Amino acid sequence: MPDDVAAAAGGASLTTTGTADAPILLPRGHVLILGAGLAGLRTAAELRERGFTGHLTLAGAEPLAPYDRPPLSKHLFDRPGPSYLSADGLGDLDSLADEVLLGHRATALRPGEAKAEVELTGPSGTRILRADVVVLALGAHAINPWPETALTLHSAEDAARLRDGLGDGGRLVVVGAGWIGAEVAGQAASRGCEVTVLEAGPAPLARQLGAPVGQRTVPWYAGAGVDLRLATAVREVRAPDGTRPSMQKGSGSRQILSDAGSLDADVVLAAMGVRPATEWLEDVLPLTHRALPVDAAGRITGGPASVRAVGDCVVTSTPEFGVIPGGHWDQALTRPAGLAAGLLGQEVPAVAAPYVFSTQFGHELAMVGQPGPAARLLDRGWSEDSDTGAGWTALYVDGPAEAPRLLAGFTAGRPRDVGALRRLLAGGARPVLDPELAADPEVALKKTIRTPR
Repeated sequence: MPDDVAAAAGGASLTTTGTADAPILLPRGHVLILGAGLAGLRTAAELRERGFTGHLTLAGAEPLAPYDRPPLSKHLFDRPGPSYLSADGLGDLDSLADEVLLGHRATALRPGEAKAEVELTGPSGTRILRADVVVLALGAHAINPWPETALTLHSAEDAARLRDGLGDGGRLVVVGAGWIGAEVAGQAASRGCEVTVLEAGPAPLARQLGAPVGQRTVPWYAGAGVDLRLATAVREVRAPDGTRPSMQKGSGSRQILSDAGSLDADVVLAAMGVRPATEWLEDVLPLTHRALPVDAAGRITGGPASVRAVGDCVVTSTPEFGVIPGGHWDQALTRPAGLAAGLLGQEVPAVAAPYVFSTQFGHELAMVGQPGPAARLLDRGWSEDSDTGAGWTALYVDGPAEAPRLLAGFTAGRPRDVGALRRLLAGGARPVLDPELAADPEVALKKTIRTPR
């Protein structure tokens, strides 16, 4: 196969080091980005904005232009089509890339220290590309133990299938009360569906927030007419008669077998999280629990200099926040800047505090920072009837009770606290709080910080 780099780079010289610890591209050459989601698009945009003038190819497994994934669950019924990222000003793929290959899935990677070779499979067969740098922005796959009988929600195609299955009503069983499961449950209940949520843990979002905070969301389910069943693990989803049911509502039911017995549904949604889409790289690159371990510049720990990674397929080691898992929108939005800067020999921007947002049963939620296993709660505005007031914030702190350090915060209906938390935790800061002031929701968070003496 001809080398796609030679013509594109015009013979430009490249700086290579033979390790993943230094920039290898400045400022021309060929960059191949694998993944046409938010992280892939923002990588292309950041490279161009930072002065990369070489050849840029972007390949994506889905046939669609880059689109936003959060609306798939947040606006399942009122936005039936994809929300394209170009409309939000996040980058126009055609103007950024010299070659766009949508509907092309990467099936093999052969990395070297100076170049890497990728095998792509698309509508017209297999194609081999070589590039100075391959950026893996591969995204993730939804976890589904029952692919024959349950749906997932991770792509525009998934959303269309789920909408078609539910129609204007029907029986929906959601397996998992995490971010996606709760959003879909609320949306479906508001459309007249009979919704049951089965959660294996002790509370919704227990893994993300801790069970005590997760328990505070339990009344929201009942208030929306959703039947929430906790500590209920699903063993099997099958057709009652042993046949494979159609994914269309009304053409075949499903039977869900759980620790608490069985129930029937028209549609089952597996909302059990995601796995990095790295299964094809297991014998090629180092993986940590299926994710690519990277630093703030997207350099793969123990990996070759010619391959970088970003987005949902990575775990990022940072001096500011420790290890940050992928799988969330804000990391896909912000970390491509660090990858592009590292490639071009520029200063790598600081990692922002981890940030997750969600809309559940009419409540605007946000999580900022990473609590850590030793964190304890400092409540700000919470009471049993908090839902009737102005919202509440749970602060995660450690250190002495009289001078706690702020590690993270979860907010429900308090947007002012969200912005304050992001600023206070920027750069890995752990500000010391005045606990009495911090517990008062009328006091601005920035005014609860103790000034060092």
